[in-house]
Amino acid sequence: MAAQSPTQPVPESGPEFHLPMPGSTPLPSQNTVNPLPLCVDLDGTLVKSDTLVDGVLVLARQHPPSLLAIPGWIAKGKAALKQRVTERVSLNVEHLPYNKPLLEFLFHQHAQGRVLYLATAADRTLADRIAAHFGIFAGVLASDGAHNLAGGNKLAAFRERFGEEFSYIGNARPDLSILSMCREPMVANPDRALMSGLRSANVTPHHIFRDGSPPLRAWLKAIRLHQWAKNVLIFLPLLLAHAWKEPHALGLALGAVFAFVSFGLCASATYIVNDLLDIEADRRHPTKSRRPFAAGNLSALHGTAVVLLFLLASAALALLLPHVSALLGAPLVKPYSFAAWLLFYAITTTAYSFALKRIVLVDVLVLSGLYTIRILAGSAATGVFVSTWLASFSIFFFLSLAFIKRFAELEALRLRGAAPSNGRGYLIADIEQLRAFGTSSAYVSVFVLTLYISNLDQRLYRHSLHLWLLLPILLLWVSQLWLLASRGELNEDPVVFAITDKRSLLLGALVLAVVISSI
Repeated sequence: MAAQSPTQPVPESGPEFHLPMPGSTPLPSQNTVNPLPLCVDLDGTLVKSDTLVDGVLVLARQHPPSLLAIPGWIAKGKAALKQRVTERVSLNVEHLPYNKPLLEFLFHQHAQGRVLYLATAADRTLADRIAAHFGIFAGVLASDGAHNLAGGNKLAAFRERFGEEFSYIGNARPDLSILSMCREPMVANPDRALMSGLRSANVTPHHIFRDGSPPLRAWLKAIRLHQWAKNVLIFLPLLLAHAWKEPHALGLALGAVFAFVSFGLCASATYIVNDLLDIEADRRHPTKSRRPFAAGNLSALHGTAVVLLFLLASAALALLLPHVSALLGAPLVKPYSFAAWLLFYAITTTAYSFALKRIVLVDVLVLSGLYTIRILAGSAATGVFVSTWLASFSIFFFLSLAFIKRFAELEALRLRGAAPSNGRGYLIADIEQLRAFGTSSAYVSVFVLTLYISNLDQRLYRHSLHLWLLLPILLLWVSQLWLLASRGELNEDPVVFAITDKRSLLLGALVLAVVISSI
């Protein structure tokens, strides 16, 4: 690749770069040209993620049968694997999670006339596309399908081309040998093993380029802990049956707690799977691009490990639940019924992530059904029967929430003047129809609640007339929800809105007060 002009501007199609981010290393102030060629690693360095793993994830989404060929590709060597993956998927290089402080430094160095090279173990086809996107690299050193340019191979290539006179920016332990012998070692988001190795080798990096978020915060966001609020539905059969009056109430309650945690772990695992499969689409989204895996703040490989860990823990709790309930005097007639519902939920959410989310209307029916499954799972975990009234109410109420989620997504696109690009099959023209579906479902759920109150078992409530106050409260909340959505002011997830909106929390407290006063 020919050298670029030192005065070449940042390409308009690329991301914008301004001043260094807080906490980053200040840009050098010298105006003289540094004669040392600067070689920059790609995976984990210029890009915060691993492009090979990103490619495999996109392959899993777009061409699932191709995953069966991966063992054969691996047998031919890592360079061949990278080449095969790159041939089958084309990552969007404009929206990769780049290390912004490092990019600012590179543009600054390029503007001063320094020669830059992109040196990576990624496949050359991808590396060339990234280099062309930015237009600041004088050349590219990369894997070619036969030779994997990593570790010792990369160092040998540097020595052959530059001798001992070069600078390098890396991020991981395999870069230690290069950083130890280059003239100007620098690191980007370095792992602990690399920093420990540098200290042992008495090597001090000239610059450290950090771009990321605290791991704990990133993981809490990745597992979507706030979504565990949905699992409160597991307690609903227990509460509506007034089971606390039973002599074995402790056993029932503990069974529900086990089910709550088990369902939460399983749901979090499926959220991670969904984020990993949607990583390419999320990076093009204005807000979803900040999700930990899309932003490169968490490793996809670590995410896969957490998925397996959470699923194992979830299954263990589900299998342990009937034994705990029996020990506390609340044996279940169908001891593994909850485990069956949990498995059904996991299968359904996996099918949703891979295919069902892209089938118009089927996706909202599945989403609403996942809420109802939580209620049925709570019934199985406690042995408390779910009434037809509760089942009917949940079907229509949660169907409305599912429709409002899709409506809000389309409304946000309409306000930005953008077209749907997530492959779900909905059009901007569908907005009014989705509004009709969603609002009618919401009011049908209120009507079902009306019929329930009219026909409820008077033995459960001493002051059943108080329950009529639930109707205006629920009507106010669902009407407010749809009004905000129509104005484009609703978060895409109604659950997040419900647990963060002050009016929603106040109405929830009123519902609780009304129910307590009626008992």
